[in-house]
Amino acid sequence: MRLATYSADGAPGRVGIVTGDRVVDAGFDGDMVAFITGGDGSLEAARRRLAEGATSHALSDVRLLAPLVPPTILNSGQNYWDHRDEKPAVDQKEPEFFLKAPLAVIGPDEPVILDPVVTGKLDYEVELAVVIGTAGRHIPVEKALDHVFGYTVANDITARDRQAVPHPEGGFEYALGPGKNFDTSAPLGPWIVTRDEVPDPQRLGLRTWVNDELRQNNSTEKMIWTVAEIIAFFSHFYTLPPGLVIETGTPGGTAWASDPEIGGKPYDRDDVRRGGYLQVGDIVRVEVDGVGTLSNPIIAG
Repeated sequence: MRLATYSADGAPGRVGIVTGDRVVDAGFDGDMVAFITGGDGSLEAARRRLAEGATSHALSDVRLLAPLVPPTILNSGQNYWDHRDEKPAVDQKEPEFFLKAPLAVIGPDEPVILDPVVTGKLDYEVELAVVIGTAGRHIPVEKALDHVFGYTVANDITARDRQAVPHPEGGFEYALGPGKNFDTSAPLGPWIVTRDEVPDPQRLGLRTWVNDELRQNNSTEKMIWTVAEIIAFFSHFYTLPPGLVIETGTPGGTAWASDPEIGGKPYDRDDVRRGGYLQVGDIVRVEVDGVGTLSNPIIAG
């Protein structure tokens, strides 16, 4: 099932079920996090709405919003070998751990702001995002996927010159807080695909285009730590609540690779273009097979 948050005729967002080129109202008076918290009961009610032929709208007649605004976003960085290889080397024994604030969340087709006060090096990162359905703490790896409600697509927009700053004595200082957290830095969407529709999250292609140029092209099977391992890892620190989003890292092909000033290293492949940072007027499109495609324009701020 594909679940979206949509607005018709400018009304507040509602939970909808996307089927073909239409969205069926789920008949739920609450936001997506509340729907997810309802668990199997919410899903059964949504299935009944589909069977009964409930009110629907053409997708072209509604506005898709971010499918949810999670309580927080937990991020696992440096989780693909080829992304590690295109940047300064870091000796890492467990997943990189940083957070994104829900203040940064935007939805499909909403603009990403390139604010020169924040950054001159705005970068893209396609990521598979996991939406937690069942709360848990200290979750075993072998049980981790049982806690997943579904999956969505994320673009971990990054201010590279805030994330990596050359040190006067050599090397780089890293600051993931300001490098990852600013207005419009967390596009999510276009919907959530429920867990039953994704039998193996480690067999999904993922890609990024900038103005129709292919920049990233890889598969989740190339992750260093699997989706299950990442969920288990984060659950040692937090009780993971329903509606929490976990972003699972990006593969190589980011603009960082083309920037030796902050330690970028060549990323040479025949199937992708080695491009630069995002500019005003660009359209960035990220895609995960079986989950969806998320597109956002870049505007001046």
